[in-house]
Amino acid sequence: MHLIYGKEIIHNNHWRCNLLKEKEKEEIVKKGVKIIPLGGLEQIGMNITAFEYEDSIIVVDCGLSFPDDEMLGIDLVIPDVTYLKENIHKVKGFVITHGHEDHIGGLPYVLKDINVPVYATKLTIGIIENKLKEHNLLKSTKRKVIKYGQSINLGCFRIEFIRTNHSIADAAALAIYSPAGIIVHTGDFKIDYTPVFGQTIDLQRFGELGKKGVLALMCDSTNVERPGFTMSERSVGISFDNIFAENKLHRIIIATFASNVDRVQQIINSAVKFGRKVVLEGRSMVNIMSTASELGYITVPENVLIETEMMKNYTDDQLVLITTGSQGEAMAALSRIAASTHRKISIKPGDTVIFSSHPIPGNERSVNKVINDLYRQGAKVIYQDTHVSGHACQEEIKLIYSLTRPKYAIPVHGEYKHLIKHAELAEKLGVDKNNIKILSSGDVLELTDEKAQIVDKVQAQGILVDGLGVGDVGNIVLRDRQHLSENGLLIVVVTLEKHSNQVLAGPDIVSRGFVYVRESENLMDEARYVVNGALDKCLDKGITDWGKIKTEIKDSLSDYLWKKTKRNPMILPIIMEV
Repeated sequence: MHLIYGKEIIHNNHWRCNLLKEKEKEEIVKKGVKIIPLGGLEQIGMNITAFEYEDSIIVVDCGLSFPDDEMLGIDLVIPDVTYLKENIHKVKGFVITHGHEDHIGGLPYVLKDINVPVYATKLTIGIIENKLKEHNLLKSTKRKVIKYGQSINLGCFRIEFIRTNHSIADAAALAIYSPAGIIVHTGDFKIDYTPVFGQTIDLQRFGELGKKGVLALMCDSTNVERPGFTMSERSVGISFDNIFAENKLHRIIIATFASNVDRVQQIINSAVKFGRKVVLEGRSMVNIMSTASELGYITVPENVLIETEMMKNYTDDQLVLITTGSQGEAMAALSRIAASTHRKISIKPGDTVIFSSHPIPGNERSVNKVINDLYRQGAKVIYQDTHVSGHACQEEIKLIYSLTRPKYAIPVHGEYKHLIKHAELAEKLGVDKNNIKILSSGDVLELTDEKAQIVDKVQAQGILVDGLGVGDVGNIVLRDRQHLSENGLLIVVVTLEKHSNQVLAGPDIVSRGFVYVRESENLMDEARYVVNGALDKCLDKGITDWGKIKTEIKDSLSDYLWKKTKRNPMILPIIMEV
């Protein structure tokens, strides 16, 4: 009897324990999973999103973006990861979708503060390792190569890698399993039924996830304004063959993204077909191609690649140059070749130059400048029909929605206009309007099966990189740079006696970027007169505070110069004491 009673107690306790666990589960689920984009919205680039559940945070991608025209002197913009630093004990790892700069470029900067493991596919890890070497982070950073179909457990999350197609091999979508539900993140993708390398996108897996039930779909918005399907990467190979056939007697120079390994493969295929040697030019091009070759993602027959120095041994009709600089970047190889500042390569009349990319929004002016420079030197320039996008158009986006059937739609990877168009498309596909969430960088979206709401806002403005300085240039410095670029600088130097504040020397006025002093002597003389008047005014009032004296000089001189020139230079008074 005692034994049976004991068993009953054990059984009842076990039942109560299970009941408590179920209640705990319900409470946990009510809390929901938090989605926190720290970049990648309102712009093309700097993609990074944190997923948080209780004491676990995973970070998908960590990219950079390139500076706007107003960001004078800035080299790069990287994500502001203050929120991750504040919650460093929760961060389990970075999960990377593919190897483009706008998805991995910020890693070397961020890993210095948030040293957690990085998970990605084989080629992506190879490209990341190149960056880590440059920043001396290779030994201190844990990396893990993940295969398609494989899952990793990070805290409360399980992340599955799904095969997709993009303009770089080894791109992956992610199925993020959380206690609140499954979130599918497409990464950058397109549906290519005839990819140059590897297999086609795993649409079957998207469909299986749809049957399980997808809580939210975070889908690429880059090409959402374009109807139809994106053409296969293989179609570019046909264009290259035609161009090679039409330009048999001339040297061919092709500019493309260094990371577009499949594009380079097709150029090499055409070069081999037409009996040409290939030269790779540009540091990033050489680095990525050597990595891709070592890992088996590109096939180059023997004796096809030659060094730049070997070009003199071949005639123009035997050469193809593959170079960086398709976006008009000032320091890239093609820009230097076009500007005649490249040490080893110069344009010859008759050269055929191919731009195998579309200008990224904002780069059109730089690209046009390079094209004009090439034309001036006698080159033939081709910039049409030699590029296909790596991003999904409307019909491909529709297919992913139809397969996954998400409850919530969260458009990502795009400017605001792209996100709006994506939201309209999602609504047409049957997603409830109230379940479509357009976020801004820094928003904290909490998702449960019952509701989705923005519950907080975190810091996510982007950090400016200038030379070796990371974050030491902010809005105030940029504002000063813009002021200097628009109106120039006047330095006013005055020497005062220590106790009496009497003027012993000056005022001397130095102009930089305002007026040419030799041709504006009258203006400079009158400006000195105005400064003297401001100094006399201060002395008459018994003002000895240097700050107040400087303010009086600035105000008086600024008013005078505006009346005379309708210009407003930066005025920098310097007072020396003797």
